Amino acid sequence: MTARSRALLLVLCGAIFLEGVDISMMGVALPAIRADLGLSTAALQWVVSGYVLGYGGFVLLGGRAADLLGRRRMFIGWLVVFIAFSGLGGLATEGWMLILARFATGVAAAFLAPAGLSIITTTFPEGALRDRAVLVYAGAAAGGFSLGMVVGGLLTTAGWRWVFFAPVVMASLLLAAAVPLIPRDAPAPGQARFDVAGTLSLTGAMLLLVVTVVRMPDVALWVTFATLASSLALFALFVAVQRRSASPLMRLGILRSLPLLRANAGAFLLVGGFMGFQFVAVLYLQELRGWSEIETGLALAVIGIDAILAPTLTPRLVARFGNQRVIAVGLVLVALAFAWFLPLGMTWSFLTLLPGLLAIGFGFALAYGPLTIAATDDVDAAEQGLASGILTTSFQFGSALGLAVTTAVVVAAGRGASDAQATLDSYRAGLLVPVAALVIASLVSIAGLRWRGARRGPAIAVELTTVDTNAGTGAQASQAAAKSASLPRRN
Repeated sequence: MTARSRALLLVLCGAIFLEGVDISMMGVALPAIRADLGLSTAALQWVVSGYVLGYGGFVLLGGRAADLLGRRRMFIGWLVVFIAFSGLGGLATEGWMLILARFATGVAAAFLAPAGLSIITTTFPEGALRDRAVLVYAGAAAGGFSLGMVVGGLLTTAGWRWVFFAPVVMASLLLAAAVPLIPRDAPAPGQARFDVAGTLSLTGAMLLLVVTVVRMPDVALWVTFATLASSLALFALFVAVQRRSASPLMRLGILRSLPLLRANAGAFLLVGGFMGFQFVAVLYLQELRGWSEIETGLALAVIGIDAILAPTLTPRLVARFGNQRVIAVGLVLVALAFAWFLPLGMTWSFLTLLPGLLAIGFGFALAYGPLTIAATDDVDAAEQGLASGILTTSFQFGSALGLAVTTAVVVAAGRGASDAQATLDSYRAGLLVPVAALVIASLVSIAGLRWRGARRGPAIAVELTTVDTNAGTGAQASQAAAKSASLPRRN
């Protein structure tokens, strides 16, 4: 890797780190935002969900735009939009203004993320070098996601608005470095066509589904069924539009890849479970236990150990055991970590919390990066933006839905709660959601591992003429055969 390549990777990692920070540090700032703007618990989750729905709803269009209009143009242009709306969020004086600014910032991130990842996957050659770059990139994302809780705690102490203003400063520095470093790429030949109908139907479907879940405890049953039916109808419309469109937002044929589907299911459940856990943990520590923002951020910062392990330990484990095994172990570890918190007590000390928090960090380090590789490996260069967009959609929609389900359970379980014990019971009920999500993710991953082993069987000869789509490096079978003398066979 040349010095210029390292500098380029540093800028792209800085951008994805910023996006991770921007999502997670908001969780620590939520109680302060609630106190200043007078938001209810149900409304409070929209500060986070507004961002991730804008992100998840437009990221497929962002991936398509990166492929057609040029990755450099999309990255730099939407980084400017990100800066503008992040600053406007810090100036909000009403809850709806803040949520709207967060949604627009999420839309900007939806164009940034697939452009950044596809710049890596088209700049670095396929193989060990690309895998290393992707794992470092994923480690930066996971590190930002985890360390954002510390950053959020520190900034909220000075005032919650700094949670919005600080990203403006960092993004401006990244913009100055990106202009000379990101290589120029020509737009795709021919007239660029975009599936606006598909984008709007997908975004509307996800938005209605989150609204259905969040408002379920407070509305009549027929209203829940009506909004759910509307959401499903929009999902069906999205599929119909993709089948008929000359320039679909998502080529449905890409979903025939079982490794890609498993990777996206794991990403959806992993991040969705974590967002639900973080929401409950912050409310428990700050509003029930009375911890300060800094104390909360520092306690949860233990999870940030994944920022160290992801680029150092994980690549070695992937090279030794393969993506699928590493992913499965990571997901099981996070499931056990969430289960650790189910008997949450009123007087739990930091030392009681520590084993579970460390396990979350270790599990994230094992699962996050390999999931990113599995979801983009062996995808044609022309569809790298699409593949990364699908993965980011899974991350963001999983965040929104996981948070929404957890919030709905906490609100329903805590209705009429008049003392601290009843509030604690509602938090325990909410923690069942992330546990269930990670148990399902673990089962899907283990089933995929077993299916892969059964499918491979003794048919080694077939491997010599095909691509091992589950290999950590995405190397072709001839390369895998050459390595088999020194490395265990990978799944």
